[in-house]
Amino acid sequence: QVQLVESGGGLVQTGGSLRLSCAASGRTFSSYTMGWFRQAPGKEREFVAAITWSGGRTYYTDSVKDRFTISRDNAKNTVYLQMNSLKPEDTAAYYCAATMGLPQIARHYEYWGQGTQVTVSS
Repeated sequence: QVQLVESGGGLVQTGGSLRLSCAASGRTFSSYTMGWFRQAPGKEREFVAAITWSGGRTYYTDSVKDRFTISRDNAKNTVYLQMNSLKPEDTAAYYCAATMGLPQIARHYEYWGQGTQVTVSS
């Protein structure tokens, strides 16, 4: 079992920044690819970013490239999502997740956190 807890969400103005954190406990954290997803009202859950167990490869959806950065610290069992130049369309509940499968596909993730809300005002 892996337990995931997100933190760092909040309310920011357009152009602002937030750093989300996801703390993991339970089974070996470094064995998993870690991902971030988001879900806005009326929309399906969307892949945002992922990072492999070694940190050697990252994945991003096109809408966040050059604005968001995913990283992980296996010694701290924590994955981060640094979000810069935030836009109103980034408003969503953000979830971290762990998978042994394909990083961009939500149904491949075995473990999920409860989410943290990010709201970007105009």
